[in-house]
Amino acid sequence: MAGDDGDGIVDLLGDDYARTILRETYGDTKSVESLTEACDADSSTVYRRVQRLQDAGLLEDEQQLDPDGHHYKTYRASVRAVHLELSDDGFEVTVDRPEPDAADRFTRLYEGFK
Repeated sequence: MAGDDGDGIVDLLGDDYARTILRETYGDTKSVESLTEACDADSSTVYRRVQRLQDAGLLEDEQQLDPDGHHYKTYRASVRAVHLELSDDGFEVTVDRPEPDAADRFTRLYEGFK
């Protein structure tokens, strides 16, 4: 993701709540309720950080169905590493993302046809 809004990503990663959300959602999905506990913050703060992380392409959501038939979202980090490189021209930010497995690719392809 070189060439994206590197300054925005660096600013976002400077936020304790955003880092906690990424850490908590790395490798496992979490609900906003769970993230609110992990961050020790109110849900509106967590929702704002979740939105900023999604806008930056660092977090993705998944739709879940609870036993009562209601839908809710869970979130998973969609970043493996963020690299910051200094050069004569300034800083360049590169984001490494995990490769989606075959089932994820098929699901996304299928959802694209709905």
